[in-house]
Amino acid sequence: MTFDLERLVRRNIRDLKPYSSARSEFKGTAEVFLDANENSFGSPAGAGYNRYPDPLQSALRSAVAQLKLLAHSQIFIGNGSDEAIDLLFRVFCDPGGDEVIACPPTYGMYSVSACINDIVMLEVPLTSDFQLDMPALRAAITPRTKLIFVCSPNNPTGNLMNRETVVGLAEQFDGIVVVDEAYVDFAEQSSISGELGSLPNLVVLQTFSKAWGMAGIRVGLAIASPEIIELMDRVKPPYNVSEIAQRAVLEALADRSGIDNWIALIKAERERLAAELADNGLVKLVYPSDANFLLVKVAGANGIYRSLVDEKIVVRNRSSVELCEDCLRITVGTPSENDRLISALRMIEGARGDMSIGPDRR
Repeated sequence: MTFDLERLVRRNIRDLKPYSSARSEFKGTAEVFLDANENSFGSPAGAGYNRYPDPLQSALRSAVAQLKLLAHSQIFIGNGSDEAIDLLFRVFCDPGGDEVIACPPTYGMYSVSACINDIVMLEVPLTSDFQLDMPALRAAITPRTKLIFVCSPNNPTGNLMNRETVVGLAEQFDGIVVVDEAYVDFAEQSSISGELGSLPNLVVLQTFSKAWGMAGIRVGLAIASPEIIELMDRVKPPYNVSEIAQRAVLEALADRSGIDNWIALIKAERERLAAELADNGLVKLVYPSDANFLLVKVAGANGIYRSLVDEKIVVRNRSSVELCEDCLRITVGTPSENDRLISALRMIEGARGDMSIGPDRR
C-alpha cells in the first residue's frame, strides 16, 4: 500500500512555523551568552544549570543513535514516551474528526491522550491469547483512522505481539502504526525498529524508565523516519528535556554493564516469582511475560489486593480491565521484595483456609 505522509499531517502543522529558541538560532562556538535572558551568575543546582538545555538534545540523540544502530535523524527525545504519544496526536489527528485505534487491554495513556486531544478512540480488543485480532482491526479502520497503537510487550498482559502480524498491519494500513516497546529490554526478541527501512509509517516508542532505572528522570524515545521526527520536533516545546535529564542519560549510556546485569537479574527473578506464585493456592494462572512484571489471575483479586496493602505491599489491581478479570499485575522486585510478597500471599492463603473451615472451628 502506498504511504503518503503529507496526506496524514494536519494542515495547521504543515503550515506551522516552529518556535525559534535563542539557543537554536546561532551557529558556531560562543563564549559569552547574552541571548536568552538567563541568570548569568550561575545556579545553586550546579554548574551549567543556569543555562537552557540543548533544545534538540544533539549529544544525547547521537549517543542513543549509536546505541540503537540508527541515524541521529531517526531519534526523537521526549519528556517520557507519554510526550511522544501526545505529539503524535497533535501532528496527525484533527480534533473532532479523526480516529485512532487501540487494542485493550493495553496502556491507558492512549485513550487518555485521545480524549485530551478530542480524537475518537476505537477499541479492538485483543484475542483471548492477547494477540492482535486482525480481521476485527481491518473492519474497524475507516478513512478517518490516522493512528493504530500496538503495545509490545503489552501492558498489562506482558506478552509480545506476533511480529509478522504487526509488520503485516503496517504494510496494509495507510496511516501510522505506533509500536510501544517500553518493556522490550526484558524480551528475547529484538526491537521492531529494524523494520523501519521498509515501513515508512512505523513509529517505535521506547523509554529509559524501565530497564534503565530512570523513571524519575522522565526521558523517552520515538524512533521513526527522519520526516516523522522532523514533524515531532516542529511541534514539541522548545526545551522539553531538562539539562539534568540529558546529563543523567548520557552518563548512563557511557557504561551499560550495570543495566545488563539488572536486566539479567530481573529476568531470573521473573521466572522464580512466576514459579512461586503458581504454587500458591490463591493463584489460578500466571501468564507468560516478556516484561518486568507478571499478570496473575487469582481467586478474588479485590480482596487479595486489599490484604497486600494491609501488609504494606502495593501491586496493581487490573480486575476492571477487559480480559483481565480477577487479575493482579505484579512488578518483579528485588529478591527480598519478592520474598516478602511470596510470604504475604502464603499468609493470606493460610488465613483463607482457616476461614473456610467454618464458624465452629476451635
